[in-house]
Amino acid sequence: MRLERVWLILRNGSQTAQRKARRCAQDLRSQGVKVTIAVSGLAMNPFPGLLATEPELPDLAIVLGGDGTVLGAARHLARFGVPVLSFNVGGQLGFLTHDRSLLRLEAEGNGNGMQGKSDPSDSLWQRLRDDRFAIESRMMLEARIDRADGVPLAGDVPSGGEQDDVGDGPHAALNDFYFRPCLDELSPTCVLELEIDGEVVDQYRGDGLIIATPTGSTGYAMAAGGPILHPGIEAIVVTPICPMSLSSRAVVVPPRSRLSVWPLGETSRRVRLWKDGAHATVLEPGDRCVLERGRHPALMLQLEQSPSYYRTLTHKLHWAGSLTAGEPSHN
Repeated sequence: MRLERVWLILRNGSQTAQRKARRCAQDLRSQGVKVTIAVSGLAMNPFPGLLATEPELPDLAIVLGGDGTVLGAARHLARFGVPVLSFNVGGQLGFLTHDRSLLRLEAEGNGNGMQGKSDPSDSLWQRLRDDRFAIESRMMLEARIDRADGVPLAGDVPSGGEQDDVGDGPHAALNDFYFRPCLDELSPTCVLELEIDGEVVDQYRGDGLIIATPTGSTGYAMAAGGPILHPGIEAIVVTPICPMSLSSRAVVVPPRSRLSVWPLGETSRRVRLWKDGAHATVLEPGDRCVLERGRHPALMLQLEQSPSYYRTLTHKLHWAGSLTAGEPSHN
């Protein structure tokens, strides 16, 4: 990998991520790499500014944070083909991130308790230059809004929202899109009609609807009772949120499916669309949201020589022996 320009994206509010970002920047700049540091969070979206002001796209975006920080980077950088390398520094669950122990700098010790610099060939930067990594392509989703009155909505930027793509889209998501009732002062339920490939499938009455990728199947969709899909499977997961009908179930559809969602009911029953937990827009009854597979996948760097999705699941979700002695069986 060419390593001439790097963006360091760190989680807002994490002092640990700030310290690590400073060390990474110092290490890279000592090797002649151009480094740009930016802070990302729910109320801080650095990517419109970076894309508008930086003279060139980076060879790599390094994310220091949790899954939310990774999702923000993937949404904005996937369409440019910029690979993302992420480390769980100051984050929480970390499904999409590497353990921070893999972030080995040339200016740090060798990690075995001995003083002095580590072997330069074992540093993260040399690994990248030697192409000792794999690139994992993750399917994304794309959504756009068709207004009932035919007038596109430019969109006011909500408090804490993202300023670059609030409105009619197209919107991108690595994890999921979901529809929830807009106003808290009304009953927190809505009615959503789902059409797949031109055929009406169901009308969901409940707390909302989640449209997720395999990557997002371990997020909000899993919490709502949806299935877990291996990221190597390309499919779209449709999961109702607290449906009022026992017949409303999660379904998995092919990746080339075209899904349309309409809010139904009175004009006061507006629905808010979210992408990876960030605000996208508001839909009025009669508006339509069209969701399809994204045109550009997210490119994620994988450093582990023998990565295991199942090992990640058992570790993050506390499976396989959590009720016994904590050791796997001999089977």
